[in-house]
Amino acid sequence: MNKAITDGIVFMPQPFASGLLQWSRGDGRPNSDTYENAADAAFVPADQDFGGALELQKTEAVQRLRYTGETPILPGCYLQIRVRIKAIAGNLPSVRIAAFAGGAGGVALPDVTVTGPQIALTTYGEVVEVTAIVGTGTRTGVDMAWGPAAIFGHFGLDLTGPSGGVVRIDDIVIEDVSRVFLRNLISMVDVRDYGALGNGIADDHAAFEAADTVAQGREIIVPAGQYFLGQSTTIQNRIRFEGTVEMPDAAILALTKNFDLPAYIDAFGNSELAFKKAYQALLNNPDHVTLDLAGRKVSLRGPVDMAAAVGNRTTYNQRHVIQNGQISVFPGPAWDTDVVTSQASYDIANPKRLTNVANVANIPVGALLEGNGVGREVYVTARNVAAQRLDISQPLFDAAGTQIYTFRRFKYLLDFSGFGDVSRMVFSEVDFQCTGDCSGVLLPPQGSANHFRDCFFTRPKDRGITSHGEGDQGMMIDRCQFISDEGPLLSTERRTIAFNANANDLKIRDNRGVLFRHFAVMAGSSSIISGNHVFQGDSAENGVRAAGFVLTRVNNRGSISGNYIDNCFIEWVNEHDAEPEFASEFSFSALSITDNVFLAGNTAPWFTYIVVKPHGAGHFLDGVTVTGNTFRAVGTISRVEAVDTSFADLDYDRVRNVTFAENSFHNVDTPVANPLVMQHTEATASSTWVVQPAPRLPFGAWAQVVEAVMPEGPLRNTAAAVIHASPYFEAKQGPDRDRINLRWSTPVSGSVILRVRIDDPL
Repeated sequence: MNKAITDGIVFMPQPFASGLLQWSRGDGRPNSDTYENAADAAFVPADQDFGGALELQKTEAVQRLRYTGETPILPGCYLQIRVRIKAIAGNLPSVRIAAFAGGAGGVALPDVTVTGPQIALTTYGEVVEVTAIVGTGTRTGVDMAWGPAAIFGHFGLDLTGPSGGVVRIDDIVIEDVSRVFLRNLISMVDVRDYGALGNGIADDHAAFEAADTVAQGREIIVPAGQYFLGQSTTIQNRIRFEGTVEMPDAAILALTKNFDLPAYIDAFGNSELAFKKAYQALLNNPDHVTLDLAGRKVSLRGPVDMAAAVGNRTTYNQRHVIQNGQISVFPGPAWDTDVVTSQASYDIANPKRLTNVANVANIPVGALLEGNGVGREVYVTARNVAAQRLDISQPLFDAAGTQIYTFRRFKYLLDFSGFGDVSRMVFSEVDFQCTGDCSGVLLPPQGSANHFRDCFFTRPKDRGITSHGEGDQGMMIDRCQFISDEGPLLSTERRTIAFNANANDLKIRDNRGVLFRHFAVMAGSSSIISGNHVFQGDSAENGVRAAGFVLTRVNNRGSISGNYIDNCFIEWVNEHDAEPEFASEFSFSALSITDNVFLAGNTAPWFTYIVVKPHGAGHFLDGVTVTGNTFRAVGTISRVEAVDTSFADLDYDRVRNVTFAENSFHNVDTPVANPLVMQHTEATASSTWVVQPAPRLPFGAWAQVVEAVMPEGPLRNTAAAVIHASPYFEAKQGPDRDRINLRWSTPVSGSVILRVRIDDPL
């Protein structure tokens, strides 16, 4: 910065050759005495050192010399007064720069320094340069700091010390030296000042890092242009992009002081590339754990291969967060589902592998597997082309042998399948805007404690979140909304699924799922499902509904509590079992369904809210709790629970530890309970009372145990006399084994209250 150049301001005083009338022997203000025609001053036109010079004899204690012109003082502008002087004869004086500090109205500014450092002249004929810097700011190197009230100055010098000596003085120079203070005056560093060209060809990496080195807390400015950075670049100061950068895919741009998506969009000029480079930096920068999208929208023209975006990592297990923005799509063929058909063989001895796979090279990892005997949400987890082998996420329940399979590879906004393991990944307040063109997120094949919170999955084409391996171990989905693209369709026509999971220990809490085929297909165990609102109705009268929650682990060890399950049901199956018949494993066990609100309308009367569907014979219920729920139908349904016997029925003789109690039933023809408390009346005296608990026993199970029998009023014999007697019971009576015989020692009539169970005592 130089005001003389940029603004045309004149700081230089007139040369002595122009006359001494402009040079005051006082403070330089009007009416002060000048050196015009003075006996102690003369102009020397041809000094051997100075050319034209003022010869001055010191006749006063302090001999003053001031330019009578007003030199302007500007805020932020720093002036250097420079004088060259030499002693000619007589006593040797001292010399210093001196001035009059003028404020508004021409008055002198009080309490400011008006002299510079003093230098003694020691040798005749030796040229000595005396300088001082004046400005408004108190800064290192400023000799006379006059503050913001300063408007002008009369500048010159003082001769001090012994009188009588003669000196010659060169023309006084006043110049703008603000450039010396530019580093402190302007809080930015321009990369061009350090060699950046911005032509898109030359490598400006060194210039960027040089600018960053000297910035020391100031902002770096990148002017308009295209800056090529040929290698990874780390910027430790805030940086502002007016131009853009381009880098090799493997090179990392780490913006440590303004690490957010807007900064990367400014840097790369493209939200898709900016997101990739910001995510790359997130996984390679220990200074940051959060990538803030700052409310911006990332528009994608194709799926983002997140592993390829990073390039140098296959695993990442540190907590990292992507938050606060929207990821959307530009529709196009890049989002089309890849479909491959191929013959393959399956052997239950290796239940998670397909062998002799034809065309294996064309089957992508992450593809959904379809075929006879294949359960829902089975995906390709790994591929070995040389061995013609595919590893799959779940066993197949009835696919032994060779057949033609179909593989569908959905396209996802964010695809993590290229990683080996990503854990502790958090998405917070991100709107995945799929617009019916693509799916949301494909998880890594391995990972734990990944978390989606307060996110939207809006109109996914196929899936909201897909786990093709076990990247969902301990996954948490909290307060997210899943909004289907299939709302107008009948529930039986829908095919989208909000999410699936293969691993254990999930926490699915306080979410909202709208009009999917299934909200969740969960193959793992030990999960907590609470506070969700899932509704899957349609416009059909007496319509068929699909499952909201599909649980495929028989020993479930899970909890479904406090949910609003609307026009859908819980389906508990073992379709991910290569040998679905019961052998020595745990059967359908350890599931708690408590305190939920179940509601359905316009459904077929045989619709039920809880369905157990064994895919092989010999299974039974063990340790199942259904309590505190509200079951209501708009219209009427027959009952709330059922066993789907499409493949096999349960072994009711082995049922144990089942509690189905304290639920409320509204517009349900047959409320059920276990233990069932019921009344039985025998009008005619008999020694055998046949009690019919069915159909009020849950799941159509057998009447196995009578825990208590209490007469309700007196028991009477054939003579109508009151008698006191106790019966014993015979369980599992009748063709369906759902009756109880009460045996009395003598024929009696009357009423009793019974407590009947479908399970054996432990």
